[in-house]
Amino acid sequence: MSEYQTLDTPDGPFTIVATDGTVLASGWTASLDDLVPLVHSTIRPSTVEPGAVGAAAEAVTAYYAGELGAVAAVPVRQRSGAFLEHAWEVLRGIPAGAPVTYTEYAAKAGRPAAVRAAASACARNAAALFVPCHRVLRTDGTLGGFRWGLPVKRSLLDRES
Repeated sequence: MSEYQTLDTPDGPFTIVATDGTVLASGWTASLDDLVPLVHSTIRPSTVEPGAVGAAAEAVTAYYAGELGAVAAVPVRQRSGAFLEHAWEVLRGIPAGAPVTYTEYAAKAGRPAAVRAAASACARNAAALFVPCHRVLRTDGTLGGFRWGLPVKRSLLDRES
């Protein structure tokens, strides 16, 4: 069984779906219907009950209190092909306050010509904030897309700068 917890943040409600302290999905929503479908079918929980998600919730609270690295220590589980799984790990290594372009992100992920694949890794990321896809920008410095809305992405980047 998995649990979910919704926290109030300056950017709106933030919900975390976790199993045994490992984040499966998260984002700025109060609706499980926005999150559970993002979890890969092979690890998607059949039931999700309200409850405390422990260190994950504490890390989000700490992040919003100014401890920007707190979310990096929380375990995350996502499944897909080898490139996407590697690309999500690479995202976790992008420090707060040092956003990269999609081109730079593709290079960091070991496939410099695969800019679209890198963008796809961001788009398919189920564990927002814990896997900081908001730290990837277009080459011209504009925000690009973000599942949870550009105002949230701008707020996160401003908080981290």
